Amino acid sequence: MPKIDYVVRETTSNLARNFTITLASIMTVVVSLSLVGASLMLRQGVQNATRRWQGGIEFVVFMNPDATPDQIAAVGKDLDDNPEVQSKTYFDQQASYEEFQQLFADQKEFVQGVTPDILPPSFRVVPVDKSSDTVKTLGEHYSQKPGVRSVVFAEKTIRAVQQLSERFTVGIFFIAAFLLGAAVLLVLNTIRMAMFARRREIEVMKLVGATNWFIRIPFMLEGLVQGVLGAIIAIAALAIFKPFFEQWLPSSEDFPLVGGFVLTTGELVSIYVLLGITGCVVGAIGAGVAVTRFLDV
Repeated sequence: MPKIDYVVRETTSNLARNFTITLASIMTVVVSLSLVGASLMLRQGVQNATRRWQGGIEFVVFMNPDATPDQIAAVGKDLDDNPEVQSKTYFDQQASYEEFQQLFADQKEFVQGVTPDILPPSFRVVPVDKSSDTVKTLGEHYSQKPGVRSVVFAEKTIRAVQQLSERFTVGIFFIAAFLLGAAVLLVLNTIRMAMFARRREIEVMKLVGATNWFIRIPFMLEGLVQGVLGAIIAIAALAIFKPFFEQWLPSSEDFPLVGGFVLTTGELVSIYVLLGITGCVVGAIGAGVAVTRFLDV
C-alpha cells in the first residue's frame, strides 16, 4: 500500500494539473446536490407545516386561551353529538405548546417568549362528509359558539399545497439526477485526463513492479475529493440560504394553513448527512469506473 504522503502529493498534483475540469466537476456536484437538498427541505417543511391536517382533519376549532372549562366542554360535547362529525381530537394548551415547540424548534428565542397559557386549545375535527360545502357549514356553525376564537379550514388548500410540493420535488429530483449523472461523467473524464497526462509515469511504475492499488489509489482519492468538496459547498449553500428562504414564506397570520414551515435541527442534519454520503458516492463511482475502464494495470 502506498504511503500517506505519496497519496496526498499525487492527489493534489492531479487536482491542480486539470484545475478547470476539476472545478467544473465540483460545481456540477454542488448544483445537483443543492437541488436534491432543496427538494428534501421543501418536502419536509411541507410535511411539518401540514402535520395538524394529517389523518383526514378538515378544520380546526381554536378556542380562546381564556375560554372557561364549561365553554370547552360544551363545544366538545356538541362535536361528539353531531352526526356529521366522524371524530375529534382535543389539544389542550400544554399539547398545543408541545406542538409549537416542535414546529419552531430552531427559533429558540421565539419559543422562550411563549408560554402554554397564551396558546389556544383546539379541537381537530374529521367530518363524515369531507366535501367543501359540508366542511364550511360545520366550521361556520362552530365559529359562533361561545369561547371559540376562530375556525381554520383546510378544504382543498392543503391537498393542493401537498400535490404542488410533490410535483415540484419530483421535478427537482429528475433534474438533480441528470446533473448527478453529468457530475459522475465529469469526474470520470477528469480522472481519465489525469491518467493520460501521467501515462509515461504509470508505465514506468508498472515496469518497476508497482502494484495495482499503488497506482489506482491516488486517482480514486482524487474523485472522492471532488465529490466531498462538492457536497461540503452544497451543504454550506443550503445552510446560508435557509434563513432567507424562511423570510420569504408567508407568516402564520397571513397563511394559517401552512404557517408552520419549519425544519428541526435533527431533520436538517439528516439531510446534510445524506448529501455528504451522496457526494462521496458520486466521486467514488466516477473514479472507480475511470480506473477500471481506462487504467489497465
